[in-house]
Amino acid sequence: MIDFNLYLITDRHRTCGKHLTTVVEEALKGGIKAVQLREKGLSAKELFELAHGLRSLTRQYGARLFINDRVDIAMAVNADGVHLGQNGFSARDAKKIFPEAAIGVSTHSLNEAKKAEGDGADFITFGPIFYTPSKADYGEPLGVEIIKRVRKEINIPVFAIGGIKKDNVKDVMAAGTDGAAVISAVIGTKEPEKAVKEILREMI
Repeated sequence: MIDFNLYLITDRHRTCGKHLTTVVEEALKGGIKAVQLREKGLSAKELFELAHGLRSLTRQYGARLFINDRVDIAMAVNADGVHLGQNGFSARDAKKIFPEAAIGVSTHSLNEAKKAEGDGADFITFGPIFYTPSKADYGEPLGVEIIKRVRKEINIPVFAIGGIKKDNVKDVMAAGTDGAAVISAVIGTKEPEKAVKEILREMI
């Protein structure tokens, strides 16, 4: 079910002046196969419209679409899955509501990773591995070495997150992660298509 290794998370505030949909399409052209719509501060109507547009785009490019936290909107646009934080639905609860969905969970410690797996998550993001402003609230960077420990104890796919870019993604992959989740390394660049291609090249 998890057939991608680079997971793009959106942030409309970092798009270098472009519309978010435009940036996502450029990333899809570069080879992104999974997008998480994660946009705080939008009304339900605005989020639904954005999700609906991205559902059309991801289908066009054969990519998966995940909606952050909002199981209702994921169902409404027939997204491929939902990505959950630590303070909302559990993966088990989300699957009761939306059984067809693939469920990702954000984790920041080995205990959270184990709990997510026990609750039925299909994959996790784990970090922050390196420093990044978007994950500063989650504490000090965990570093690459902890990925090896998590991979030994977790049987579902693990996506490293936090400050990952083309210059360090090779180190993350070498530590045994199943993939990487990125925000600014793609969303915050002037050439998202090129950025995706460069990261994917380093992941091989």
